[in-house]
Amino acid sequence: ITVLPGVLKQWYQRRVREMIQRFLRVDHAGEVGANDIYAGQMAVLGRSEVAPLIQHMWDQEKAHRAKMNELIGEHRVRPTVLLPIWRMAGFTLGAATALLGKEGAMACTVAVEDTIVTHYTDQIREIVEQEKQEEYGELLKVLKQFRDEELEHHDTGIEHGAELAPQYKALSQVIKFGCKTAIKIAEKV
Repeated sequence: ITVLPGVLKQWYQRRVREMIQRFLRVDHAGEVGANDIYAGQMAVLGRSEVAPLIQHMWDQEKAHRAKMNELIGEHRVRPTVLLPIWRMAGFTLGAATALLGKEGAMACTVAVEDTIVTHYTDQIREIVEQEKQEEYGELLKVLKQFRDEELEHHDTGIEHGAELAPQYKALSQVIKFGCKTAIKIAEKV
């Protein structure tokens, strides 16, 4: 009976460690994918009037990717094995929606960022619910910063005509479904 508390503590610590690894694997994949989405958008719209706006958001995503690269190394998390597929899909999504024009690119940004803001908020909530704010304070700070910057991208997309994209609602739902599916897969693989 005296062994039970030690076993439970080890189980709980392993569970929290696995949660953090899952978060970082998914977040790393997402930030890599976001970079490729913006690269695809810039390949199509890089000489348009919206290019500086896209470049600004892309620059923030580059910083996010760099931080996630740092965090997965620090926490010894292996990236998802599907990263090459995510990269190709991200670039294709960015370029394809940019071919619809500025509004298409902004619709893509809004759909992706809407999903990601919710995703980061859920992760923040889970760390707090596990009462691990102190132990993972730096990670919480990063997640909150990234969530706030992703929300800024979402709002920027709305302000710049996302809802004027052809078939906006259908396009948005397809992109959100893709993002949610990628999140679930990256958690496991």
